[in-house]
Parts: sequence; structure tokens; C-alpha cells
Amino acid sequence: MSTIAVNAITDASGGNTASINGATPTTDNLMGRNRIINGAMEIAQRGTAAVTASGSYPVDRFVIVNTTDGAFSAQQDSSAPAGFVKSLKFTTTTADASLAATQICALSHRIEGTNIADMGFGTANANTITVSFWVRSSLTGTFGGAIINDGFDRSYPFSYTISSADTWEYKTVTLAGDTTGTWLNTTGRGMVVNFSLAAGADRVGTAGSWVGANNQGVSGQVQVIGTLNATWYITGVQLEAGSVATSFERRSYGQELALCQRYAIKIGGGTSNNPHIAFGTGGNTTTALLFYYPPVTFRSTPSLASFSSLVIDDSNGSISISGLFLDTGGSSPAFIRLNANATGLIQFRPYFLRGTSSTGNLVLSAEL
Repeated sequence: MSTIAVNAITDASGGNTASINGATPTTDNLMGRNRIINGAMEIAQRGTAAVTASGSYPVDRFVIVNTTDGAFSAQQDSSAPAGFVKSLKFTTTTADASLAATQICALSHRIEGTNIADMGFGTANANTITVSFWVRSSLTGTFGGAIINDGFDRSYPFSYTISSADTWEYKTVTLAGDTTGTWLNTTGRGMVVNFSLAAGADRVGTAGSWVGANNQGVSGQVQVIGTLNATWYITGVQLEAGSVATSFERRSYGQELALCQRYAIKIGGGTSNNPHIAFGTGGNTTTALLFYYPPVTFRSTPSLASFSSLVIDDSNGSISISGLFLDTGGSSPAFIRLNANATGLIQFRPYFLRGTSSTGNLVLSAEL
């Protein structure tokens, strides 16, 4: 029979606090510490193929923003430090070694305001926060990043150093909370965590203090997109209140997936053939009214981000669709209504939307 070691340790006030298997419950095991969703890069609903366009999500909740003249590919990867199984890999495919003043390339994580409201940013009681992560790169030197508000008029540039090429290294950054500026505590974009991969002269500043500007990196930083075939990996990203980085907060795969689905859901595109996606009836001879019931409540009314390889089916066979639209007037926290255009439909006849193969899917997005 296994046992759990519980030992008494002395806390700062001189009292005793129990530790379990060497971890202090009030710090290392407290649930809800990590305000980053999918920090271990395990959820990739949109797929694991490399993305190359600005605004793309190589894994859930992490988006690449690129305004440089360079090009990249980014995707989920199996290289990871001990204790992790996935990472996000960025590769420079076309180098831009001469950046314009406002050009940037960054990996960005946007935190909903409701998830950082307790930190008190923009007030006299703003919390100190700590960001921790594992990183690896083919390049060495000083790299940059920043914490930024929704208006992009308050930022805290930070730096970290990679000492050995192609080696996983653990980094922590601690910063005092911003007592000024506007920080949303609504379902809007409360905080942006940027890892800079390139930043022009007007988008960098001195590390270590809040400024009233849109600084996304630090002066003199390594510009990853400036070197052809340069690689940069990251995983284990955590942002928490306090001045000490605690161990990475692990959630079950199902919990992490549900947190991601508040912002985006991919329906279909799994391993089963002809996945059924939505059900409804013919509204008239050219439009089917179809309903999807999401497993979680979206952050806001979603948009139809993409769809592919879909048809309408009834008991007589499949019907090609000429268009698919999200009817926001028919959307609620309980269901999403889709309007599918086709010819030869019969009013009030039951129909369902399905994939023509296992690849058939649609993506609904409520991203920040």
C-alpha cells in the first residue's frame, strides 16, 4: 500500500503548514493559479498542420501576429522538456533582417478580462505577477516579450536570455502590477501576453518598467524572423499572481479542452466518417435551418470562422450546399443556428449537416 508523506514545515509567520509529497498546498497545488489556457500546448483543435498566415492559431489560445516582410511556419510539436509532451514550434521560412519601425512578429496569448479581474490592474491595489515558461531556440542571446493592455497604450517589456542553442531552458519574469491605465475586467481582452519574435524600433523599449506605449519587445533583442530557418519553441507557459513562480498547474485534458472551447470549437474533422454536425429542418426550398448545441458557453456570440467538405442529408441522400451562414439572431448560450443554402429542399422536412468524410468540419470562433 502506498502512503502520502505529510510533513510539517514552518511558514513565514512561524506557524506550521502541511506539505504533501514535498509540495505546499497553498502555493504549488492551489487550483486556478494559472491564468494561461493551454499553456502546455496540448490542445490543437484546428489541426496540427503548420500555419503560415498572420492571425493563425498553431495551437488553441496562442495566435501568431506577423506584420514583417518575413514568413514563418508554426505548429504543435512533440519536442518538450521533462514533464511535458507538446510544445509550439516557430520556424523562419523567409527572413526579414531589416524591420520597419512598427513591424512586429509575435506569439500572443489574450486573456479574458474576467480571468484577471481580481489582480486589480489599473488600481492602487494591482498585484505583482509572475510569468514562467520553458523555451528553446536555435539562436542564443537576449529575447523579448511584453505584457500589454487591451488599448495597447500600456505595456511592460520584459527580457529573458537563452544561453545554449537547441536546449530547453526554464525562465521566469516577475513584474509589479500596473496601477494606471485601463485594464478590462469584462469578457473583453483583459491582458495580452506577447512573446516577441521580431519588433521594429518603435515597438521596443527598456525592460523592467511600465510605459504608456505599445512596446512589444526590448531594445537589442534577438529577432528570430531575421534569421532564415531559425527555430523557437515554447511550452509550460504560466501567469500567476505573486512574486514567485510555482510549479506548472496541470489540468486534465478534458478540462483544458473545455476552457479552449469557450473561445473556439471545431466540430467534425475527427476519426469517424461522415460526422454529423448539426440538425434541423427545411426553412423553405433553398434554406435549411440547422442547430448546434455547444458543450460550453461561448465567451460571446461566435462567428463562423471556416467550414469544409459539408453536405445536407435527409432520408433520400445528400444535397450539396452553396453557402453556410451563422444566424446570430438565432444564437443563444444554449444553441447556435446555422443557415445552409441549397436547392431542392422541402420546407419542414428534417435535415442534418454532415461531413462528406472524416475531414468534414466547421469552426466557430469567439476569440479575443
